[in-house]
Amino acid sequence: MDLFFGTYIFAVLLACVVFQSGAQEKNYTVREEMPENVLIGDLLRDLNLSFIPDKSLTMPMQFKLVYKTGDVPLIRIEEGTGEIFTTGARIDREKLCAGVVLDARCFYEVEVAVLPDEIFRLVKIRFLIEDINDNAPLFPATVINISIPENSAINSRYNIPAAFDPDTGINGVQNYKLIKSQNIFGLDVIETPEGEKLPQLIVQKELDREEKDTYVMKVKVEDGGFPQRSSTAILQISVADTNDNGPVFVENEIEVSIPENAPVGSSVAQLHATDADIGENARIHFYFSNLVSNIAKRLFHLNSTTGLITVKEPLDREESASHKLPVLASDGGSTPAKAMVLVNVTDINDNVPSIDIRYIVNPTNGTVLLSENAPLNTKIALITVTDEDSEHNGRVTCFTDHEIPFRLRPVFSNQFLLETAAFLDFESTREYAIKILATDAGKPPLNQTSMLLIKVKDENDNAPVFTQPFISLSVPENNSPGSQLTKVSATDADTGRNAEINYLLGFDAPPEFALDRRTGILTAVKNLDRENQEKYYFTVLAQDNGIPPLTSNASVFLTVLDQNDNIPLFTHSEYNFYVPENLPKHGTVGLITVTDLDYGENSAVTLSVVDMKDQFTIDPQTGVIRPNISFDREKQESYTFYVKAEDGGRVSQTSTAKVTINVVDVNDNKPIFIDPPSNYSFEWVPPSTNPGTVIFKVVAIDDDMGMNAEIRYSIVGGNIKELFMIEQISGNITLKEKCVFSDLGLHKVVVKAMDLGQPDSLFNIVNVNLFVNETVPNATLIYELVRRSIDAPATPSPDTTNSSTSTIDYVKIMVAIVAGTITVLLVILIAAVVRCRHSPHLKASQKNKQNSEWATPNPENMQMIMLKKKKKKKKNAPQTLLLNFVTIEEAKLDDADNDRNSVTLDLPIELEEQTMGKYNWSTTPTTFKPDSPDLARHYKSASPQPAFQIQPETPLNSKHHIIQELPLDNTFVGCDSISKCSSSSSDPYSVSECSYALTTFKTPVSVHARPTMKEVVRSHTPMKEVTTVEIWTHPHPQV
Repeated sequence: MDLFFGTYIFAVLLACVVFQSGAQEKNYTVREEMPENVLIGDLLRDLNLSFIPDKSLTMPMQFKLVYKTGDVPLIRIEEGTGEIFTTGARIDREKLCAGVVLDARCFYEVEVAVLPDEIFRLVKIRFLIEDINDNAPLFPATVINISIPENSAINSRYNIPAAFDPDTGINGVQNYKLIKSQNIFGLDVIETPEGEKLPQLIVQKELDREEKDTYVMKVKVEDGGFPQRSSTAILQISVADTNDNGPVFVENEIEVSIPENAPVGSSVAQLHATDADIGENARIHFYFSNLVSNIAKRLFHLNSTTGLITVKEPLDREESASHKLPVLASDGGSTPAKAMVLVNVTDINDNVPSIDIRYIVNPTNGTVLLSENAPLNTKIALITVTDEDSEHNGRVTCFTDHEIPFRLRPVFSNQFLLETAAFLDFESTREYAIKILATDAGKPPLNQTSMLLIKVKDENDNAPVFTQPFISLSVPENNSPGSQLTKVSATDADTGRNAEINYLLGFDAPPEFALDRRTGILTAVKNLDRENQEKYYFTVLAQDNGIPPLTSNASVFLTVLDQNDNIPLFTHSEYNFYVPENLPKHGTVGLITVTDLDYGENSAVTLSVVDMKDQFTIDPQTGVIRPNISFDREKQESYTFYVKAEDGGRVSQTSTAKVTINVVDVNDNKPIFIDPPSNYSFEWVPPSTNPGTVIFKVVAIDDDMGMNAEIRYSIVGGNIKELFMIEQISGNITLKEKCVFSDLGLHKVVVKAMDLGQPDSLFNIVNVNLFVNETVPNATLIYELVRRSIDAPATPSPDTTNSSTSTIDYVKIMVAIVAGTITVLLVILIAAVVRCRHSPHLKASQKNKQNSEWATPNPENMQMIMLKKKKKKKKNAPQTLLLNFVTIEEAKLDDADNDRNSVTLDLPIELEEQTMGKYNWSTTPTTFKPDSPDLARHYKSASPQPAFQIQPETPLNSKHHIIQELPLDNTFVGCDSISKCSSSSSDPYSVSECSYALTTFKTPVSVHARPTMKEVVRSHTPMKEVTTVEIWTHPHPQV
């Protein structure tokens, strides 16, 4: 009776406290996964606050959501109307109530403060989160294996692992189905007292393991939500031999208690089970059911042999106070025995109280700023104290440690409002550090403290006052920028930031002046020019830092005194020019423009180079910059100097500008190999190296820049067995395939490094020697092998030589047919043109064709081309002159190996004797002017072109035509079908300059170094046989 009466008195007192503090509770229901901005409720209407008139309040009614800093609220409240809406944060019941039992209700709580203080109340809002069907039921595994003895009776039942659905109620698991059961098995669903639906497999026909030992089908689980969700798993049934006695637990239900500080490895419960069988059929295996929660699996361990349950990880009652451990005992038969172990975790006082401060007045950097005019009972923060322990260990009291003008007013059992209890005075105390102490009732008690900082804010009530309200100044022009003109000052009777004065220019102040905000120093930021403006009149302001700020002003009258104030002005303070590195001396770099606002002699500006006068010149009047040097970007990328401008005044004025000349790269450097350092080095490769392994890295550099320095690598020779490949960007040489015994030995790989320069790319070649062997027994022998491989010619890359033979032959035939057709058409066209141009000479040539010969333009030249003929067997047969295929070879000097290389081009030549007879083959041919020089001698001395060698390459029955003749003006043109020529020389006998593009020929390539230049024209056979024409020249050495 006394206990009941005491409880009644406590409830009445608590109700009084809640009523006096203005605390209320309100419940709402909201579905999970609701979209943003959905209206949930209206606090103004639901709390019956609409009857309070706004006129009786000092400020409009306001609803403020109170939540912890850093938290993301799931709802928002319109401060003016009290309407509650959802936010963009996701409402997920399964996440919010992850530790709650599936069938328990899920709540989300927040607090709302109703302001102002005249009607203040704190409302606790509880949202019941309703579940929706947003999760599909899932089996514990996608494949479920069940073993059934072959002597199972019809209608025997076997448990199937149950599916799990995070949803609750009708949205949880409702039904199971078998798919393609072949009428051998059926499925039944039983419901446990806890409401769990468990599927059981029913044997509908007799089984015979010797006839069929495995059945595969699907089992489907469905929930009852809308829309309905389901999932399937593969059910694999194995028919086993007979085991007719299942294990039996001695105790089917065991309940134990264990303190939460029990050490890891402590015993929790010992399970005992027996089996009437013997041998392997009596060997019992203990294991947890699939219904065991993930937390329980993490915290407890079950010995599968002994049945002893021990602590696996430290327990925490606050995480979970009890655990259900369904344990199964199986002897390998169809139906395991089941026992339930209930573990209760007892509490110890191991958690200190927590203090949660939720600010009603928004803090700044963790400090609440409160005006000294704040009224009494101003709400500052909501203090929530909690303790995760239970019973008396979780009872918490809260208080402050000393007398301050603030108090804690209880609103709920564990929540307090911090509010002002007296008026604040900035002059007496400017800040408070409030210490909040929370302690529990445990033995020994645990406590927690938290600090809350409050700063009192001063109010601004005094405006600044200038010591001098009118300021008059006289300043000479051409002043230095930033020079001080005067200093203005003002005073303020307030303190702190309210007494801090900032000096500002008025809106009418011109941009030539600046006023320091702190010191009040007035400066001229620009050169004053009396010719532009002589007098200035503007205001200056003094403004304090109060809120709202207070301001006063003063007037400034400034007169500019005249001086000689104009200097030459450059259009830019800095000039940047970009020139190619092949710009010739005294070429034009750029133009600099300078002006002077004066007139007459004062505006006559003269330009000069301050430094680098020996390298660059500038026109004193026009400002054109020209170089006295030749540029080379690899030696110097840029040049920087200054140009001075000086006017012609009595006292001259000068100015300077910075000039930077940037040299633009031209692709004039070919790549240089760094690694390997020479063609005579080698790299050891063990035969056990895996394919794809980087065995060597080729490194080359290019002194150019940009795309001219971008290098691509490729294998152009060697690599006979195709064991290696190279990455074109990195230069990494990797093993292509696993080495075999026949691959042992020295491998030569010719690597080409080519830059991406424009318009022409440059390249270099190096030999990479790779020695494949288990060890390196004799380095001297390997170096000798390397030297011999250098002397041997490089084998072309197998990438080009090992293609399909039939495909190459077919392509060659097609190319030959097309080339022959085009050549025949060109010969016919050229013959027609030549016939028309030389018609006056054809008749004379026809008379002398039996004894005619073709002489060189210089009669004294001992080297000439002789054309001879044989008599025809038939007079009326067509007379045909056959010239063999000729080979044009371009000789170059290889810098790396000094090998003799040449680029050859096969040209088929056939000329009809009938047509050649129409030309006058006298010693003075019509295609040359009289007294023309010896072109061979002239070409030998002046031509910059590469040497060409024409040699026979094809049989006599070639059917391709080429007709070649010299120009009419006796100018030697060194051009062919693979080069472009341009001539700017006015000398009719000069040799034009040719630019040869990088060309790849189908014929083999060899390199020859010509010691001298010669020009040979000789005839080997009569015209009906074979005619060979050779022209050799030596190219100029490359610089």
